[in-house]
Amino acid sequence: MVTPDVLALDAAATAAGIEQRIRDLVLGTLRRRGAVVGLSGGIDSSVVASLCVRALGAGRVLGLLMPERDSSEDAVRLGRLLGEHLGITLVVENITSILEAAGCYARQDEAIRAVFPEYGTGYRCKITLPSILEGNRFNLSELTIEAPTGERKAARMPLTPYLQLVAATNFKQRTRAMLEYYHADRLNYAVAGTPNRLEYDQGFFVKHGDGAADLKPIAHLYKTQVYALAAFLGVPEEIRRRPPTTDTFSMPQSQEEFYFALPYQKMDLCLYGRNHGIAAAEMAEATGLTPEQVERVYKDIDQKRRTTAYLHMKPLLVEPVPEVGG
Repeated sequence: MVTPDVLALDAAATAAGIEQRIRDLVLGTLRRRGAVVGLSGGIDSSVVASLCVRALGAGRVLGLLMPERDSSEDAVRLGRLLGEHLGITLVVENITSILEAAGCYARQDEAIRAVFPEYGTGYRCKITLPSILEGNRFNLSELTIEAPTGERKAARMPLTPYLQLVAATNFKQRTRAMLEYYHADRLNYAVAGTPNRLEYDQGFFVKHGDGAADLKPIAHLYKTQVYALAAFLGVPEEIRRRPPTTDTFSMPQSQEEFYFALPYQKMDLCLYGRNHGIAAAEMAEATGLTPEQVERVYKDIDQKRRTTAYLHMKPLLVEPVPEVGG
C-alpha cells in the first residue's frame, strides 16, 4: 500500500550525504574553489545555496540575483533574504538591458501580437496548459493577456507564435547562465544548478540556460523532499511558504498551470509511482485521484520524457572521439 509517506526522508542524513558529495565534486573532481548559485527566491535555489554553504563555507559561495523587467518583486527580496540569512556574498545583475539588446522583448511581443494584435505597452501576459484531470488533454497552450485596464483575454496559441514566444523567453535563462559562468570563471568557482527531480526528469529547464551547470546537487530529490530538507536546513519560512512559480512572464504564473499536470505533491507521487511500476489503481488511493486520472498523468510523464529527451543529450558526434579527462 503506497502512502504519501513513501517520499519521507532522513533530512539530516540526506543533507550530510549531499554536502560530502558537493565537497568531493567541487574541490576534487572539478578542482574549483567554491560555488556560484543563481538565486530566484524559490525553494530549490535556497536549498542548493544552503547545502553549498554547509559543504564549502559561506566565504566560498556566491549568490547571484538576476532580475529583469518581468520578474516579480519577491524574487530579489527573497533572494536577498536568503543571502543575508546564509551570510554569503550577493551580486545583483539586472539583465533587462541585455535582453533588450538581444531583442528578447521585441520578439516576445511580436509572437503575442500574432494572436492579440492590440498587445503593447502596459499589457501583461502568461501561457498555460489545460488541466489533465478534466480529460485527455492535448498539450495546446493558451495565451492570456491583461490590458492596462485590467481586462483579460485568452486564446489558444497556434504553433508558430507559441514556439517563437518560448524561444524569446528562453533568452532569459540563457543570459542568466552566461552571467553565472562569468562569475564562476573570475572566481574559479563551479556553477551549482538547482533543478529538483521533477524538473530534471520532466525536462522543465532550458538547454544551455538553467539546464547548464557543473553539478546539480538536488536533481535526485522529489520536490516534496526538497521542502522537507528546506525545513531541516532552516531556510526562512517565507521562502518555504512561497508557491513554486516560473517567474518568466509578466503575469503571475504557477509551475502547475505552465507545465506540470498537478500540484507538485501529487505530481511527485505519480512520478514515484511511474518510476516504480506501481499500478494506477494503487496510486489513486495515495493521491486522491481516480485510476483514470493517474493513467493520464502517467501518459503525460512518458510523453514529456520523450519530447524533452534531447535536453539531456550531449552534442552529437558524427564519429566517436575518445573522452578527454574522463
